Amino acid sequence: MRSGPWPGAPEDQVLLTRVRQQDAEAFRILVDRHLSTIVVLARRMLKDEAEADDIAQEALLRLWRAGETLELGPYGLRPWLRRVTSNLCLDRIRSSRRTVVTDEVPEVAEEASQEVGLEEQDLAKRVGEAMSALPERQRRALTLFHHEGLSQAEVGEVLGISDEAVESLLARARRALRASLENDWKSLLQSES
Repeated sequence: MRSGPWPGAPEDQVLLTRVRQQDAEAFRILVDRHLSTIVVLARRMLKDEAEADDIAQEALLRLWRAGETLELGPYGLRPWLRRVTSNLCLDRIRSSRRTVVTDEVPEVAEEASQEVGLEEQDLAKRVGEAMSALPERQRRALTLFHHEGLSQAEVGEVLGISDEAVESLLARARRALRASLENDWKSLLQSES
């Protein structure tokens, strides 16, 4: 994993200064540089391509609006964009939980040969549920560190906490997942024997 400031941070600062002067070309360069990162993050969080694209657009619109007041740290624009994108995704997830659930279950035909796929889906579902059961800050730290490949310092920058606090969040999240999924791992090991 990379340590130290992001090499593109100084150029981000120069471009952001130009964005403050409503320079559309500087903004386009920042969009080209950071769009794929925030779209990937939003897709991972929302599991919906169209929603992820909407979130990315909203995050970039906020960049355009916040350009005058935004101060960048040693990691450039990335932590701010990740934090904004994560927060927008969490807002979207929270609002989607308010949907109405019906009593009708749609019929889905599954072939008997799909047993392995169903077992994998079931395990993925249990892992997803275990992740969802984690406190929000632990889940975000784990996602940023393991899925996004950020260093502990970068995770701290995104979450606005110290490196030690990130280490503590990661350790607690891993312990909770290990305890929650203990039976799943034992059954997987037994089935491979």
